[in-house]
Amino acid sequence: MSQPYELDVLNPATEEVIATVPGAAAQDVDTAVVRAAAAQRAWAAAAPADRARLLRRFAAVVDDHIGELARLEVREAGHTIGNARWEAGNVRDLLDYAAGGVERLTGRQIPVPGGIDLTILEPLGVVGVIAPWNFPMPIAAWGTAPALAAGNAVILKPAETTPLTALRLAELALEAGLPEHLFQVLPGRGDIAGDALVRHPGVAKIVFTGSTRIGKQIMSLCADRVKRVTLELGGKSPNIVFADADIEAAAAAAPMSFLDNSGQDCCARTRILVQSSVYDRFVELLAPAIESVVVGDPADERTQMGPLISKTQLERVRSYVPDELPGIRGTSPAGPGFWFPPTLLTGLAPDAPAAVEEVFGPVAVVLPFDDEEEAVRLANATEYGLSGSIWTRDVGRALRMSSAVAAGNLSVNSHSSVRYWTPFGGYKQSGLGRELGPDALTAFTETKNVFISTEA
Repeated sequence: MSQPYELDVLNPATEEVIATVPGAAAQDVDTAVVRAAAAQRAWAAAAPADRARLLRRFAAVVDDHIGELARLEVREAGHTIGNARWEAGNVRDLLDYAAGGVERLTGRQIPVPGGIDLTILEPLGVVGVIAPWNFPMPIAAWGTAPALAAGNAVILKPAETTPLTALRLAELALEAGLPEHLFQVLPGRGDIAGDALVRHPGVAKIVFTGSTRIGKQIMSLCADRVKRVTLELGGKSPNIVFADADIEAAAAAAPMSFLDNSGQDCCARTRILVQSSVYDRFVELLAPAIESVVVGDPADERTQMGPLISKTQLERVRSYVPDELPGIRGTSPAGPGFWFPPTLLTGLAPDAPAAVEEVFGPVAVVLPFDDEEEAVRLANATEYGLSGSIWTRDVGRALRMSSAVAAGNLSVNSHSSVRYWTPFGGYKQSGLGRELGPDALTAFTETKNVFISTEA
């Protein structure tokens, strides 16, 4: 049996310990799975309308507590208060959207000779969701909401640094009337609680969001039991700006495409590719926008960018940005907190580490290109393929580039990547499977085929 341990939760803006929570051991995971399995059987047997009604009630309770959840997110994750309110609202919206699918989770009737053939979508059982620290609330809900809607039980392991909003959501689920043990939250270390959850034979599927390195380890462990897995991993997304685009609009939108959430976003547009003929003009427009970004207290409504999540992450980001590298740098607070200034690097080689590796901080590189062929080559010159943007007024070019860029989510004249109405996921080493959208519930079901003979 593993030894008891605790997790200290730090406010990344002040480095103060704001809470200490007990960490789950392997035996805690085992107990949770047994309880979840029993709750799941009753949940799956309930009338679809009743399950949908409870999920809508859960959404309504979350809506009543958006301010509280947002303030908690500010303290444990350092998110700006505006972003945190949106994230809490997104949990509400995901629950509402998933609830709408409960009564529409239908199979098919397939024409066959000699009888009638039916498919039935059945829940998997117990689903393990391992959520990241960069968007603790919404990404936890990406897996939790559709899994519950499809008739499963969920055990959520939040990131070690950000367990507080997850624990509060579990309390709100009970307040809303969800059955006990149907949705459980187990804070803990990845190598203890996370490992036990992935390995447990009673867990039918793992949903993981995090680094590609850990995602590969989880995929390997799941393979041993042929366990289903959805992986949302790293990214190094391009922001491709052509000369025929609205350059002013593209430059105005670029800063927050990689500075939002302090750059701790796998969809961040951290490789800005600009056609050579407008490169100088674009950088000229971009410089004052980056330098003027307000970095500071995330609880202040005026703040545009908060701190990084931890000292470890701060040191990682610093390793990619030596002082001698040319570029444009904004400002950040001195003193306690894990602060790093908004940074745009110029004059780097296309294969420089900061240009091809995921920094996961408020750092982007800007590179010139001559034509579509070179833009595609640069855009695809990483192991990732999660998201990206294409700025052009030419519809034909937009369609050609959308086809050529190897990424699961692209936006034209926009930096939007995630909508709960549409599927989300990556190419290459950015992940496996798709989340969100109209098919989200089916990813948490097993298809059973039934043939009924009609021959005398």
